[in-house]
Amino acid sequence: MAAAVFIACALTSVLCVVLLVRGWLASRSRLLLWSSLGFTGLALNNIMLVVDRLVVPHIDLGLARTLPAFLGVLVLLIGCIWDAD
Repeated sequence: MAAAVFIACALTSVLCVVLLVRGWLASRSRLLLWSSLGFTGLALNNIMLVVDRLVVPHIDLGLARTLPAFLGVLVLLIGCIWDAD
């Protein structure tokens, strides 16, 4: 059951990235650009969670999977602050 949830979360986050990039390509809105970059980091986090828990459960990838999420949130935060005018 946990495997299905991990995979569903990874697929959903990748779908969010695809939709955000499509929206950005259509409108060139900077907020969509920052959001797509931020969600890319979160999607990488979810993909690495699937790899960590299902593919190589004997190896701890905790730090390696946290780094993309941190960078994604950081990019999103910087983008929102930068475009807050």
